[in-house]
Amino acid sequence: MPRLSRLLPGQDDLLACLGGLGLALAFPSPGLWPLAWLSLVPLLAAIAPATPGRAARLGLMAGLVWHLGLLYWIVIVLGRYGHLPLWVCLPALLLLALYLAAFTALFAALISWAWRRGLAPIWLAPPLWVALDWTKASLFTGFPWDDLAYSQYQQTLLVQVADLTGHRGLTFALVLGNVIVYAAVARPWRTGPRQARMPVAPGWRTGVAAGLVFLAAMLAYDLVRSRQLAASLGDRPFLRVAAIQGNVSQDQKWRPSLQEETVGRYLRLSALAGQDQKPDLVVWPETALPLYPLEHPLFANVRQGVADRSGSWLLTGAPHRQPAEDGVRLDYFNSAFLIDPWGQVSSRYDKVHLVPFGEYMPLSDWLPLPGPLVESVGNFTAGAGASPLPCGKAAVGVLVCFESIFPGLAREQVRQGATLLATITNDAWFGRSSAPWQHLSMAVLRAVETRRSLARAANTGVSALIDPLGRLLDTTPLFTEGYLVANLPVLDEETAYVRHGELFSALCVVAVLCSLLRLRTVPERPGRLP
Repeated sequence: MPRLSRLLPGQDDLLACLGGLGLALAFPSPGLWPLAWLSLVPLLAAIAPATPGRAARLGLMAGLVWHLGLLYWIVIVLGRYGHLPLWVCLPALLLLALYLAAFTALFAALISWAWRRGLAPIWLAPPLWVALDWTKASLFTGFPWDDLAYSQYQQTLLVQVADLTGHRGLTFALVLGNVIVYAAVARPWRTGPRQARMPVAPGWRTGVAAGLVFLAAMLAYDLVRSRQLAASLGDRPFLRVAAIQGNVSQDQKWRPSLQEETVGRYLRLSALAGQDQKPDLVVWPETALPLYPLEHPLFANVRQGVADRSGSWLLTGAPHRQPAEDGVRLDYFNSAFLIDPWGQVSSRYDKVHLVPFGEYMPLSDWLPLPGPLVESVGNFTAGAGASPLPCGKAAVGVLVCFESIFPGLAREQVRQGATLLATITNDAWFGRSSAPWQHLSMAVLRAVETRRSLARAANTGVSALIDPLGRLLDTTPLFTEGYLVANLPVLDEETAYVRHGELFSALCVVAVLCSLLRLRTVPERPGRLP
């Protein structure tokens, strides 16, 4: 009986696109998270009969659909707030999507190449996907926005393994689950009735058995760890934290005539947050102060407001500038200032990982600097390092906006002694797209990986308070004024992920390299799928 794909030309293309669409829909929003456990199945079915070259094309197609559906908000950022024409915004989105889709194409090509040499994908696909994700997080300063694990951020029971392996352990499990579903359902359908009655090759049988054991062990760990930690959190010391959402319009944020109103809004909301019980720490968003604090007279109002609420520390985002080492020019920083209960600046954190083309221009010494997307400063300087800020009963590890998508930065803060994480961000750039929720999903995994409570203050939302289990204790709607207050547990132990970092990812890279090297001398097996 002829294969169905030969009866329906173009079916493999449709399968690849279907897989990419499923991946896009799995992320917030709409956040159809179960699709992340199924959406690679159509792609695997599409590349099963394909040569590596055709598999790469199918993978590129799937990745392009996925990333265009996930990152459409780039057009909003560049067009509405960057004031760039549509003919610039759309190619920028397409180029970014193509770059990210190239990793999916490489995944599909290598799976096809190994598959045709007798290695069942169940042995290669999970570590290969993790290895490519790790590469994507490092190459060209990194853009790990769409890692599969983030699609599961609201499934508390599934994410606990991240304190062992980092979030990529969950990504490994998701890819493994997809391949098991393919082996059980799509593989027999793909090969046709006659081949489906044939015994499954040993590589598949052993791999599926090993995969099911891995998934069962992961779920058991998740269950035990979540129950254990949930039972103990009530006995841990806590910090009462308030996250303030000012909802200051992006097109008004930097107008000098509105600076006093902006400062007054944050002071008013902070006072409301402390009506019932004074918070130990109040967190304002990234650049909540649209001024240089150490140079502007309005900063005296902020200091006085903090002193009047004696007992509360304030962490606020603000730009900062100081003479550069050459003594000629000024260095500009995207900073967070910590103000003690007496109104004095206690310490400052300068953002370490800047957004390319947003906060700095790569190769700016050789290329002309375009009009800045960041209105206050055209070109920021990176901070010196990740050091937590001492704050009474806690040490606060600060992640400014984009930094929350990089697990290594949160890990380093905790290694340096942070007992609480704070993310300050201005997501107004994203408009009413799904990007603010996507951004939030990554903060949840930072809390689980490090077992630290996390306070997230966003100018226009989504602000959130997250406990060490990754539970969202409270969130705000988009584009509303408001505040959140909760008692956040303060933990000081180090997780396996904090101690060992990306060991799991490194092991995946080693496994992939060993597999590919071993297969170099193995001839293809045309006409038979393993």
